Amino acid sequence: MIERFYLKDYLSFKEVELDLKCGLVVFTGPSGSGKSILMSSILSSFGTASCDASLCESTVSWELDADKHGIQSDDIYIFKHIKKEKSRYFINNQSISKKAMDNLSSNYLRHLSLRDFSDFENENLLSILDSRIKKQTHGIDALKSDYKEAFLEHKRVKKELLIIEEEQKKISELKEFAAFEIKKIEAINPKISEDEELLGIKKELSKKEKVLDAIAKANTVFEHESSVFNALDALNAESSFFSDAMNELRAVMESAQEKFNALDEVDIEEVLNRIEELSDLKRRYGSIEDALRYKEQKILELQKYENIEITKGDLAAREAGLEAKVKDLAKKISTLRLDELKSFKDDLNRYLKELYLRDAQVEIKDTEYGFFGKDEIVLKLNATDLQKVSTGEFNRLRLAVLALKSEFMHKNGGVLMLDEIDANLSGEESMSVARVLKELSRHFQIFVISHQPQLTSMGDQHFLVHKKGDESHVVELVFDERVDEIARIISGESITQEAKKFAKELLSLQK
Repeated sequence: MIERFYLKDYLSFKEVELDLKCGLVVFTGPSGSGKSILMSSILSSFGTASCDASLCESTVSWELDADKHGIQSDDIYIFKHIKKEKSRYFINNQSISKKAMDNLSSNYLRHLSLRDFSDFENENLLSILDSRIKKQTHGIDALKSDYKEAFLEHKRVKKELLIIEEEQKKISELKEFAAFEIKKIEAINPKISEDEELLGIKKELSKKEKVLDAIAKANTVFEHESSVFNALDALNAESSFFSDAMNELRAVMESAQEKFNALDEVDIEEVLNRIEELSDLKRRYGSIEDALRYKEQKILELQKYENIEITKGDLAAREAGLEAKVKDLAKKISTLRLDELKSFKDDLNRYLKELYLRDAQVEIKDTEYGFFGKDEIVLKLNATDLQKVSTGEFNRLRLAVLALKSEFMHKNGGVLMLDEIDANLSGEESMSVARVLKELSRHFQIFVISHQPQLTSMGDQHFLVHKKGDESHVVELVFDERVDEIARIISGESITQEAKKFAKELLSLQK
């Protein structure tokens, strides 16, 4: 519910602060006093409407999905619209866009003066019908759960089957391409790190002649080896160090000679061609490892293409089985709905009769299978499409649907805002609207502007909007003040004793 509302500097309003209660909250006052302006400013605090007030602020006790919008969770939320040079919106002092605030608040707040068809959407009407069935047949929830599971699985399998059928149309081309890619990589038959090894060989070959020439020149040192030994003997010097060094040098030279002799058998053209092949492969696939992975992927794809007929057959059988299950479950749900439809229609028309409206025609027709079955509820008012009924009839019909829905509600339904819903109605019609709103106020906090004594007397909380000079004020009325205000509504500014008596009688009936 909205627990508090604060308004500052908006047209004729300088400052307003309202402490609000649950139930039916009524605003009355002379024409032009600012009732509709006040209502629009409340809506503006939630981003549902726009106004030029310096500040519109509403404190609510709603269980919001705050994390979804990056707002810190709390027991109390303060919705705020501030207008200076531009409009800014906040929830608990955290900035939020008007659109995000409107989307968030729309789950809890509805303005019924708008011609909004959401209450007549098929999903909403089916939920009311199903709630009625559940009261008598608890099995409908299990049926709907099984149906939804089968419907979603059927949808998934059918999608897979369509993909396979599309692939099958071009399967020959796909198989040919996969085989071609595999053959191309296998023809080169690359080995991991082979390119690095070949580049090493190429490098060695490029310096072979120069290195062998250097080795040949260096080998002349061995021609003087014996002379060095003789000199060391003549000097009585230890010669083992020289022997070790010459042996190690000889081993290095011989190893190098053998390595380059082995390269004599290498065909440099073959090495260069192989390097070029591997380079082409790397340019196409990124690396030898990537090329080998791609080949394995194509092998798996080829296997899939070759097995596609088996897969398609299995999926087709599963799809057919799921389709039959979906149809069977939908039929059982439809049967329950059709059995309940007459009672649904009778109770709706009972509310419509109370609201002095013509009977509604309600029927269920088959539609495409969807998340809620194959049923579509078609509702008309005395055979007239809802788009063609008057605004007054439309809104009273909405009240009847809401009343029907509220019979099975177990929690607070949020806030309803109505702007002069009883305008241009007779006394009896106004009283019928008041009774339905009073019933709804068990589940909704309802804000309503009224010019009729019947609805005004039903209020759980009554605010008078009036002007002193050019400034509008809002004051909550106690019993005697309510008597005077209702009497003014009845007889005008010159309040009669008869009007006061009737006002007291109306209020006494609500005690």
